[in-house]
Parts: sequence; structure tokens; C-alpha cells
Amino acid sequence: MGAEKLLTPEDAAKALLVKPTTVREWLKRGKLKGVKMGRLWRVRESDLETFIKEMK
Repeated sequence: MGAEKLLTPEDAAKALLVKPTTVREWLKRGKLKGVKMGRLWRVRESDLETFIKEMK
């Protein structure tokens, strides 16, 4: 089993059809689960898929 792919806020924004700043705001507020690596946010692919399912 390989490591799960981590997406940048920009990658997540493209998938969600929103701006990267919106994704970062959701990450800060905890609306979207993410991993903070130093100053940078990353989103697990599975967390993004869960978020999309919950939005429907």
C-alpha cells in the first residue's frame, strides 16, 4: 500500500471549482480536513473525496 497523495490547496481548488484562497479558508476553519506542513497546507485525496460527497 503506497502513501496517500497529498494535494496542494491549488489542486484541491481546481477539483472543487473554487479559488485557492477559499480552500485555504476552509482548511483554517476546519470545514475541509487538511494537514499543515510547516506553513503549507496539504489535502489528502481521501479527505477531498469525502468533502465532495458531503457537499452533495
